[in-house]
Amino acid sequence: MDCGSLTFTHSAMVLLCGKGKFLTPKVGPLNASFQKNAEHLKLSRHRGLGSLDSFQHSSIKIKLPLKYRSPSLNLCRSYPLVIRSELPQNADFPRYYSKKEKKPFPVPVVELRRAARERVKKMKGQPKRPAPPPKNGLLVKRLIPVAYDVFNARITLINNLKKLLKVVRVHACSGCNEIHVGPVGHPFRSCRGPNAGFRKGLHVWTNATVDDIVWEVEAYHLYDRLGKRIPHQERFSIPRIPAIVELCIQAGVNIPEFPTKRRRKPIIRTGRKEFIDADESELPDPVPEVPETPLLTEIPDSEIVAPSDEASIAWLAEETLQAWEKMRGGASRLMKKYLVRVCGYCPEVHVGPSGHKAQNCGAHKHQQRNGQHGWQAAVLNDLIPPRYVWHVPDVNGPPLQRELRNFYGQAPAVVEICTQAGAVVPDEYKSTMRLDVGIPSDLREAELVV
Repeated sequence: MDCGSLTFTHSAMVLLCGKGKFLTPKVGPLNASFQKNAEHLKLSRHRGLGSLDSFQHSSIKIKLPLKYRSPSLNLCRSYPLVIRSELPQNADFPRYYSKKEKKPFPVPVVELRRAARERVKKMKGQPKRPAPPPKNGLLVKRLIPVAYDVFNARITLINNLKKLLKVVRVHACSGCNEIHVGPVGHPFRSCRGPNAGFRKGLHVWTNATVDDIVWEVEAYHLYDRLGKRIPHQERFSIPRIPAIVELCIQAGVNIPEFPTKRRRKPIIRTGRKEFIDADESELPDPVPEVPETPLLTEIPDSEIVAPSDEASIAWLAEETLQAWEKMRGGASRLMKKYLVRVCGYCPEVHVGPSGHKAQNCGAHKHQQRNGQHGWQAAVLNDLIPPRYVWHVPDVNGPPLQRELRNFYGQAPAVVEICTQAGAVVPDEYKSTMRLDVGIPSDLREAELVV
């Protein structure tokens, strides 16, 4: 009987489908062969399917019919070769929303209304359940360590970026908020700042700081997150802090500079939006708890010491990338319990069940709304903007060319800095960075690309 062997790398799924028979490949270099009278199939890195790296992050399926003749049965059978991968090879860049365009809702309003009707129909005739934390004023105890981890990950990220800026060059445009990571600034005409028309869209590059890389959105600090909404008259008397810090404080992080109200009993609802605090006089005096994880502090710029060798730079880049992923992952978990609102017209963020009433929105047609914000549910990128930058394929090679812009990828600024410092690129960013796309050497070669 004819037999076949197949091996494949990069965790793709290859199935040889015959009559009632499936073969599962082993991990190894891509190689398929059929013996005896079967036609020989060769998959190399230079012929046939081409480079194997092009299928590392692709979601396409390839079927190659392999026909052979059995000496006993004069039948022709087809064995399709299927290559599958969950990660796409290339992904589109995040869409740029102009100031005249409203952000889309994370969940369409039609689906929210449909879910609300089903929820009311399901709860009809059943006793009313007490509100779970944090809606009842208490903390979610299992998320308190997560809040401390997110707060420390943010401090670690800022301290490490200050050190990496000593060895990795980062440029910032003085006319707009765009940044670029690389030896020289990119030549693309994408500046939208003042007097950009006189410069034909070219950027004016200067040295960037940590504030340009980690764009922290500020929010009002609430002493009582279930209290009344902030009126317009008190907008200057309430302190503003980074929104990610305010989320950690509401989730359980205690910072002496920003006190907040901690309840030990659930609130008593007297109406839809009215409540009273439970009597806590019979409870013993609260004992200040010492957190298991101590809070980190930012290192002053004068005490920053650059890493000495390449091994230290690579290790620092890996630690920075882990802090970035830990901060975003923990913030995503906190946002599932603690509501965060964002204005649909401007970047204003409010951490709390409902947005404030300050009329300070200056987005497009704000006069029609009397300066009020259009609050909607926020997503992770609203709380922690990733700041996408162009990916430089080779730092030591030629700079980016304006004519080959469509062949370059993009990545968050933190990821690009860590990549150029020696860290391994996470799989979730490889699709937008377009690592598997061959970049032409000149414009003449680019015109031949189909």
